[in-house]
Amino acid sequence: MHFAKPVRIDNPDRFNLIILFVKMNTLHTDIVIVGAGLTGLTMAYYLKKAGKKIIMLDKNAYVGGVIQTYSEQGFTYEAGPNTGVISSTELVQLFQDLNLPFEVPGAASKERWIWKNGKWHALPSGLVAAIRTPLFSLKDKINILGEPFRQRGDDPDETVGELVRRRMGKSFLTYAVDPFISGIYAGDPNKLVTRFALPKLYTLEQKYGSFVKGALKKKNEPKSALDKLVTKEVFSVRGGLGTLIQALKNSMDEKDFVLSAADIQIGYHAGKYVTKFIKDGEEQYIYTDKLITTVDGLSLPALLLFLTKEVLGEISRIRYAKVIQVVVGYNHWNGIDLKAFGGLVPSAEKKDVLGILFPSALFDNRAPKGGALLSIFMGGIKRPDMIEKSDEDILLIARKALAEMMQAVNKPDFIRIFRYDKAIPQYEHSSGLRVFSIRELERAYPGLSIAGNVRDGIGMSDRVKQSKMIVEQILSEVKD
Repeated sequence: MHFAKPVRIDNPDRFNLIILFVKMNTLHTDIVIVGAGLTGLTMAYYLKKAGKKIIMLDKNAYVGGVIQTYSEQGFTYEAGPNTGVISSTELVQLFQDLNLPFEVPGAASKERWIWKNGKWHALPSGLVAAIRTPLFSLKDKINILGEPFRQRGDDPDETVGELVRRRMGKSFLTYAVDPFISGIYAGDPNKLVTRFALPKLYTLEQKYGSFVKGALKKKNEPKSALDKLVTKEVFSVRGGLGTLIQALKNSMDEKDFVLSAADIQIGYHAGKYVTKFIKDGEEQYIYTDKLITTVDGLSLPALLLFLTKEVLGEISRIRYAKVIQVVVGYNHWNGIDLKAFGGLVPSAEKKDVLGILFPSALFDNRAPKGGALLSIFMGGIKRPDMIEKSDEDILLIARKALAEMMQAVNKPDFIRIFRYDKAIPQYEHSSGLRVFSIRELERAYPGLSIAGNVRDGIGMSDRVKQSKMIVEQILSEVKD
């Protein structure tokens, strides 16, 4: 796919560009950002600091996208992501700029559990534990010693499953990587392409020839003061991740936001972008040189009307895992000791849950003293049927998991169910063409940036890193 020249599509039935120049209520700004999630908010924050005029639109009445924190009945819980990972200097810099401290779990709650044969087992974090663990076969435990000497792969589209089987063995895939992928992507390691889904793992092998050798060499590489703060630790913020969202929002003005914006559509004319939307029943328009989208890939064809569905096909052709989160709270916890991050369930165990996270064990003030807050996850790419189940069925599954896996005798005092049809994009074999197509479109249409988790990673750290990259690119173009 190649776009040597911009191709403007005039379609008066969908979007009449001529009207835009006679509308009295057309606004002008430097940059329009569609989507007020973490990606959009971070870009808006840095663009504002650089003196740019921005307008951010979102169909929702609130900012933050899927990152939403609530407090009810003594419980503080997340409706979306529960944690992030301190894995980029850009994330560290953002927290410093906002004067926000990271909240990280204590050492006692960093252990990860894996479910096998009706019991939780700690994922080994050292040599002795790795030898003793029942999670991996004896054959693979012996074979892992040869990992540093194995030949690097030559298939750029090798899946995570293929890579792990080749370098580590089947049992490591089944009882370590498969549940790990469920916890991050709610996905299938045999479908996710490593260089897109786990680019740092891919680089370790390609650059250093081995996971082990790469990890050791990177550990000994000189680091800047900022690099040393990239601890790879799990984090939240005191009061929940919503505190980060609120800090970003508070750094801007009310006039920078247009929330509850319905029927957002974007046209292109004479090198300018014109955004049409409905606010309070009235059509409004914004005229700008630069446009940034952060919406999901499936929403792009209805948004970018100056591009045909054929042009957007490779970008919008992306699978999303459907995920259910059940938040349960106990005023008095009487189950197993929650001295861990949480537990993940390998798909080989044939359970109806992907895993259970223990937020109250990780962070302070998430549950009443002596109580507990847990998040149970279901669905994912292997179980899309779960999203169709009724609340009653979901609650039955959750209570069964709590009784069997957590030994919880009492019913929860607090329950909330969240469903996400487009929870997590899957970086599968279509990812290479998608990334290429995005670059070609951005080259053909100056001022256009297609951002968000359609590319560059799905984690909070990835979102912030992408935001900084795009902002720096925009500011460098202005200087040029």
